[in-house]
Amino acid sequence: MNVQGYQKLTLLDFPGRVACTVFTGGCNLRCPFCHNASLVLNPRESANLEEEVLSYLAGRRGILEGVCVTGGEPLLQPDLSDFVKQVKNMGFSVKLDTNGSDPAALEALLATGQIDYIAMDIKSSPEHYEKAIGKAFPMEKFLRSAEMIRSSGIEHEFRTTLVKGIHELRDMEGIGNWLAGEQRYFLQGFVDSGNLLGTGFAAFSPEEMKEFLQTVRKDIPSAKLRGQEEGE
Repeated sequence: MNVQGYQKLTLLDFPGRVACTVFTGGCNLRCPFCHNASLVLNPRESANLEEEVLSYLAGRRGILEGVCVTGGEPLLQPDLSDFVKQVKNMGFSVKLDTNGSDPAALEALLATGQIDYIAMDIKSSPEHYEKAIGKAFPMEKFLRSAEMIRSSGIEHEFRTTLVKGIHELRDMEGIGNWLAGEQRYFLQGFVDSGNLLGTGFAAFSPEEMKEFLQTVRKDIPSAKLRGQEEGE
């Protein structure tokens, strides 16, 4: 599996677990506000760190509790399930981050029974998805992935990064209709990493973020702002 880097310790990426985060290379979307542009456009084959990561994890049994596999888009990796199996055999829980663009690959991975937590990025409302992902792509794939996750019985969450220039309040209405009643849905503020695919983007103010939250809570009452305990 093409591992481009890893964070040795995180208390944020895997809810409820002390974890390591593994970054895979490559993505099939082109979200202009993506903060990992180098992973998306120029993953380096020579930088593959899979064996280094597995060695690190082997020495952290009993200290770390989980591994978060993110990207890029992990489901593009043909040997993802083999990597996950090795991690599970070491006794770690596994969280998958995905953009939901490949429901067939997602279904196959979930069928292995080795995923403990799933986080799917919801880029925007279905009506404005192409603007957020930077290309034409069949919306039904994202819809199918979300439905599969919701009915899987696996602990999961959905999250949207809000970006000025991409999102409007009407997008919260569309997402609310799509994910009505979902228990874990988070709005996240945009942060310019300096490594973006596009330019000219900015974060919403705290007041604007609260307005987005109030709008989406009409259909998803438990929605929260990431990093705020009560979402207020």
